[in-house]
Amino acid sequence: MTDTATLLDWLAAFLLVSGAFFSLVAGVGLFVLPDLLARMHAAAKPQVLGLLLMLAGLGIVWRSWVWLPVLFLAWITQMVTAPVASHLVGRTGYRTKHARRELLHRDE
Repeated sequence: MTDTATLLDWLAAFLLVSGAFFSLVAGVGLFVLPDLLARMHAAAKPQVLGLLLMLAGLGIVWRSWVWLPVLFLAWITQMVTAPVASHLVGRTGYRTKHARRELLHRDE
């Protein structure tokens, strides 16, 4: 292998492990965090970043432009759906009085 291929393999491994770590943190956060609004945050933000890192790692591992539109479509789909779903869960929890209001700094 060339030096460039080795460097790309290490970069891909770093991105895949980092993405898996962020996804694991998101999953653990769903069980550990105390209330609905904190879980909503854990479900959306680190999961999307973890997926982005993993998709970037896959793009480097495959080393083909053919897969780029598929990876980009998967990333865009997650970027659109995860925050919307998280917002709807938070809104529904707030309206049905499942959010702990004593933890809110400002109730708008």
